[in-house]
Amino acid sequence: MQFKESAIQVGAQARDKSDAIAKVGELLVKSGNIEPGYIQSMMAREEVANTYLGNGIAIPHGIPKDRELIRETGVAVLQLPEGVIWNNDERVHLVVGIAAKSDEHLTILSNLTDVLDDAEEAKRLATTTDAADIARRLSGQDHAATDDSADAAPEDYELGFEHVVTSPHGLHARPATALVDIAKTFEAGILVRNGNKVGDAKSLIGLLKLGIEKDATIRISAEGPDAEKALETIFNALAEGLEDEEEAAAEAAHDHAVAVEGISYEGAVIAGISASPGIASGPVCQFRRGRIVVNEKATGTPDQELARLDDALTSARAELTALYEDMVQKQGAGKAAIFKAQGEFLDDPEMQEKARTLIAEGASAGWAWKLSYEEHAAILGAMKDELLAARALDLQDVGRRLLKHLADKVEDDPDLPDSPVILIADDLTPSDTAGLDPTLVLGLCTASGGPTSHTAIIARSLDIPAVVGAGADCLGLSDGKEVIVDGSSGVLVAEPTQKDRDEADKARKAFARQAEAERNACYQPAITTDGHRIEVVANIGSVDEAYAAVVAGGEGVGLLRTEFQFLQRDTAPSEDEQYEAISAMIKAMNGLPMIIRTLDIGGDKDVPYLSTPEEMNPFLGVRGIRLCLLRDDIFRTQLRAIFRASANGPIRIMYPMISSLEELRAAKAITEEVRKEVGAEPVEIGMMIEIPSAVMMAEEFAREVDFFSIGTNDLTQYALAMDRMHPQLAKMADGLNPAVLRLIRKTVEAADAAGIWVGACGGIAGDPLGAVILAGLGVHELSVSIPAIASVKARIRSLPMAEARAFAADALAKTDAAAVRALKLA
Repeated sequence: MQFKESAIQVGAQARDKSDAIAKVGELLVKSGNIEPGYIQSMMAREEVANTYLGNGIAIPHGIPKDRELIRETGVAVLQLPEGVIWNNDERVHLVVGIAAKSDEHLTILSNLTDVLDDAEEAKRLATTTDAADIARRLSGQDHAATDDSADAAPEDYELGFEHVVTSPHGLHARPATALVDIAKTFEAGILVRNGNKVGDAKSLIGLLKLGIEKDATIRISAEGPDAEKALETIFNALAEGLEDEEEAAAEAAHDHAVAVEGISYEGAVIAGISASPGIASGPVCQFRRGRIVVNEKATGTPDQELARLDDALTSARAELTALYEDMVQKQGAGKAAIFKAQGEFLDDPEMQEKARTLIAEGASAGWAWKLSYEEHAAILGAMKDELLAARALDLQDVGRRLLKHLADKVEDDPDLPDSPVILIADDLTPSDTAGLDPTLVLGLCTASGGPTSHTAIIARSLDIPAVVGAGADCLGLSDGKEVIVDGSSGVLVAEPTQKDRDEADKARKAFARQAEAERNACYQPAITTDGHRIEVVANIGSVDEAYAAVVAGGEGVGLLRTEFQFLQRDTAPSEDEQYEAISAMIKAMNGLPMIIRTLDIGGDKDVPYLSTPEEMNPFLGVRGIRLCLLRDDIFRTQLRAIFRASANGPIRIMYPMISSLEELRAAKAITEEVRKEVGAEPVEIGMMIEIPSAVMMAEEFAREVDFFSIGTNDLTQYALAMDRMHPQLAKMADGLNPAVLRLIRKTVEAADAAGIWVGACGGIAGDPLGAVILAGLGVHELSVSIPAIASVKARIRSLPMAEARAFAADALAKTDAAAVRALKLA
């Protein structure tokens, strides 16, 4: 295409990025390419994508939904010799504004890619005073004159064949990924030609940049020892349709109608894992964190930076493989294909070569990768086809995934919503969830995480419907889009129909009526229909929660987390401070019993003033009772406060993270010394069962304590060797895994033999399904989040113990957590 004379301005200046975009947009308006409103669309694109390519070049363009504001395809150039800061420290000298209504602009993008590989040429174009010079270079008229050898398109190999693309969507992500997979199995070099453009068949980005559409005639050629076999295989694959986009669309459409717990949703269903029951609908708000900061210059040698890049690639590949395999199991190969395509992006030779070249020139691994993936994503995003634009978002997603492994700093100051929304995130940390307002967050959905993740725990404690482990599909939903979160069924409905809205509204009202009935009966004891009582108590961490537990029908406190007194402060709390806080909670319980867990710091809880050394594996290091025994000054101070407070009401003391008899006996000895010093009456002493070694020694432990409390979250984590906050493993760290249930059964058997009782706290205790299984296994007390008290009590009251025992036996006989969760109660 030819530039209009009015479309290029040299020697310009701009205050900032917004001013530069406005000025290049005005050039497009004057040239008759766009309506003025499209300039705002160009601004909006910058909010969701970085259009900086590298070498001082940026390509601002609008978002797909605003293409009706484009009169005709056009390109404008604003030259800024002094430059303007684009993002972070990226200085732009050539602002190439693109209005893409057809594919004519692809030639410009191709030539821009050539300039990006030639820093001197980019510098020359940034300072030339001749607008015609820029026009000739970007339209390709004097490319050969500039450098006769620069990036000339490779000639086809002699051996090859032609193919007419019949797919309505052309050769886009899925078929291109399949073609790359095939090409990579051969040693031969393989090229794909579309018109005057040629791409490497082993490069997904290279193929996508060809812009192969329906009815295009492409040529596949090969050269090498197995070239004939490669061409034969590719010919047959193309004849069979590869993984056609049309087939994928039909597969997705077929999958939309999903019957879940009586609701057959017609809209697009994204399946996850139920984390907190209930149904909510509202606009999407994507949870965004701050920048991923990488230094431009390398601090190590190029070889060291290359090693860092390779290590990061290995980690990111492993994450994507886990996501792919998980999605195959949950939703089939079709839905999982995106993760396979993202894996191809990671291994793309064009992207890697660009990054490695920059590293060789002195860039850090992080900076090199950032420039490489953002350059390629911007080129894809500028193309007119929406499927290609979507691939650009996928490339940005996988680019950021790897960049986090190379980051010097991640600035994590997210903006929380200020109006009622459905909050969507990759996952949420404890600090993320601490600021959530349940009046503004109607529902939660996360791509990662499992039923024992912090997201699930906080969602249940706040009584917010939540789905976790929903995969990357939910992260692509735009802000403001209406969705339904069905926390009871574990699905997100991304494109609800009116029927879906009506059904969800009915279900929400029914859920509300049931919850109201349960609340009205919350003070009734949890007695099965054949007369067996299960105590339902609360997990708390503050005086306010102590009051709330009583109001909600809690029959006591099964877990008082004393860490709240130690966190977010510069010094340890004094004995008097702890005494006052514990006394206030005991008084709030008005005579109901309270189990006080001694300090459980370590793992994911960091307390700087304790000066504990940094550990490679903090969950396997000094935490819980180990820290208390190491710092017995803090332990004794806490115990004195507890025994002094015991005069105000009935309490029990419980030790966390006991792994050996030696630890238990040492803790008991210190406790008894302190009790005598204070002059307090004896109290029941218990221990948490959270470590497999404690289960295997349960018979011996049972002779030493008055009760057990099974911490199902940590027991799951340690039994399955899965970090419950790990982005890929968390969803598998499920307390209903039969291996965990069998450990619980062994613990109960040991306690029964010794004549002591067993409680349980953790995620599955507050899940009505898990509560029934625990009761059936012989657990006497369930300690749950406050909002779950009424529903758990109601569930226990609804069935005989004989049925709970039979149900638990069925669960024990299963081979995985999914099979247990598939069991249906009467």
